[in-house]
Amino acid sequence: MDELQVFIVECEDAGARLDVFLAQNLAGFSRSGAQKLIAEGRVLVGGAAQKPGSRLKTGDNVAVRPPEPLDAAILAEDIPIEILYEDADLIVIDKPQGMVVHPAPGHYTGTLVNALMFHCGDGLSGINGELRPGIVHRIDKDTSGLLVAAKTNEAHISLSEQFARHSVTRYYTAVVWGDVKGDGGVVDKPLCRDAKDRKRMAVARPSQSGARRAVTHYGVLERFGRHTLIRAQLKTGRTHQIRVHMAHIGHPVLGDPVYAGSRDAYKLDGQALHAAALGFVHPRSGAYMEFEAPPPEYFVKLIDKLRHEK
Repeated sequence: MDELQVFIVECEDAGARLDVFLAQNLAGFSRSGAQKLIAEGRVLVGGAAQKPGSRLKTGDNVAVRPPEPLDAAILAEDIPIEILYEDADLIVIDKPQGMVVHPAPGHYTGTLVNALMFHCGDGLSGINGELRPGIVHRIDKDTSGLLVAAKTNEAHISLSEQFARHSVTRYYTAVVWGDVKGDGGVVDKPLCRDAKDRKRMAVARPSQSGARRAVTHYGVLERFGRHTLIRAQLKTGRTHQIRVHMAHIGHPVLGDPVYAGSRDAYKLDGQALHAAALGFVHPRSGAYMEFEAPPPEYFVKLIDKLRHEK
């Protein structure tokens, strides 16, 4: 089954052509590729088919089912996972640092999807096909913390829409370089792919092609002199958002191999970033649910070491 992707049109995209909007938001698709998807009936706006030149309005729901790429079959693997909550509709996991969320070239085993397929059997949503069953959102391989996966297609659609509308609560804890001034602040800077390295993200000019608004609120939890423990809340959910925003204001996440350069005297396996809280509305009951995950052992040891070095 083809992968469903849901986008909610934000104010800065109001008035944009449907094909242009898709070309800017669908990875790997040009404007002509987007037009082909529309012609094949793979794109719905508010549940209805539209023409490539249709103008979008703020709040429009754009649902896309691009064809699933042909890849190797993904096998279930008996990999231990820490489950915080599970019912017939969804499952909440505390992902360890170092685990890839979903299979990709070079990572077809040892992923969270492999583990979920073993634990849930056939009880995962089929919207994301064989490559990413149940996966609604992701966190980076070297970021630990909370993820929710869908076990039914109805739950998958509901959760995807909540993420698309930025109504999901997401708090992270991070150790960043430098002594952050004041009690905290807000970084409201659009992001786009780095023109020189497509694996990296970068702060973009507001009018730059592919630029997407990104908003990160952060507050200081504890100071260590050369480093600061912060809590960051995502108001949007762009790729590498916290990592890029904190680096942009001169406080990259400690251990970040991409945005902090080689500045790491603590020999971490990845960035000191943990998805500590996740809240959403349950797809079936309509009740708001919020989960918290304490920082993993490596994070606790790092904090203890920084406290002793003050």
